Amino acid sequence: MTDAPDLSPLFAPFACKTMRLRNRIVMSPMTRQFAPDGVLEPAVDDYYARRAAGGTGLIITEGTAVGHPVAHYSSKIPHFYGEAALARWRSVVASVHAQDGAIVPQLWHTGLSRRRSHTANPDAPNISASALTDEDLSAEAAAGTAPAPTKPRRPAEVMTKHDIDSVIGAFARGAAAAREVGCDGVAIHGAHGYLLDQFFWERSNRREDAYGGSLENRIRFAVEVVAGVRVAVGPDFPILFRFSQWKAQDYAGKLADTPTDLARILEPLADAGVDIFDASTRRFWLPEFDGSPLNLAGWAKKLTGKAALTVGSIGLESPFLGGGSSATSAVTADNLGLLARMIDRGDFDLAGVGRALIANPAWADLVREARFDALRTYDARGHVKTLEQADG
Repeated sequence: MTDAPDLSPLFAPFACKTMRLRNRIVMSPMTRQFAPDGVLEPAVDDYYARRAAGGTGLIITEGTAVGHPVAHYSSKIPHFYGEAALARWRSVVASVHAQDGAIVPQLWHTGLSRRRSHTANPDAPNISASALTDEDLSAEAAAGTAPAPTKPRRPAEVMTKHDIDSVIGAFARGAAAAREVGCDGVAIHGAHGYLLDQFFWERSNRREDAYGGSLENRIRFAVEVVAGVRVAVGPDFPILFRFSQWKAQDYAGKLADTPTDLARILEPLADAGVDIFDASTRRFWLPEFDGSPLNLAGWAKKLTGKAALTVGSIGLESPFLGGGSSATSAVTADNLGLLARMIDRGDFDLAGVGRALIANPAWADLVREARFDALRTYDARGHVKTLEQADG
């Protein structure tokens, strides 16, 4: 075992507007689907509260569906609208606050996905930027060409201006609800090939109107979502925005090949109201562009002046999507030592932990105490079956 590195930068306090965090450790959003008909099961209170009790500074909830007819692909995805669903979220928030933690919901619209046949509203048509399915985009990535769109399992429609305005309103109402139930901020999912990212990405956006074509047009929808959310929550409520280069349909996909292109995407979002950029990568330690050690979160902070959160295989021996084991001893110490140095030099501000926190509710405290040998291995099969097994 190597000597424990200086991890104190991970445990410095952090503030953003009205949000106050005891440390830099963030629970990244991870879909669990313990919400029949969109309403959280009672066990979810303890699931999140135990992570706060274990030292996690900020919890970003699993993706929650905004109040739009086709916002999600499963009847077990939690809603962030409706009296019954919001009453349960109010209870979760209170449970997390009782453990000195902070919590924000991640508002989510999946857009057109091959899994959408499981939506709770099967009679409504799928919508997206250009009605291209996951299968279309995956086939294009493999072939290097643009095949004719396949016939989706359910009718699919290109979003109209009315659809766009309706979704913007749904995000704004969800954000207002987050403030009303006592959350510490709100997060917007704009990554991984879901709806907002379907507009960002030129391969999934073939529109010829004000929301397609140029990069400035393709980001317009997301900018309008952020602006609508900012109006709904006021000037002091923190807004986080998740973005990514990679897509679920193509891990090598990119929105920006240069820092200049990335600035054209992120600066308008910052101007619209984003306070913290959640930069989703598969390996946090990899530089994003040649000629600089900065990763994607580092570039987001440098280009916008806003706070940034990094995520991607933190505390794990195997990279995200590359396996299911968690690191122990020296591997974890080396991984986290690098992370702490990157925070200390100001590359980014926050660190998102995913699978390791599912396996270890007290992950933050164990790391702070350098008890790396006590960290349990993440089991991709066992840890996702029930909330109890995830904690056990």
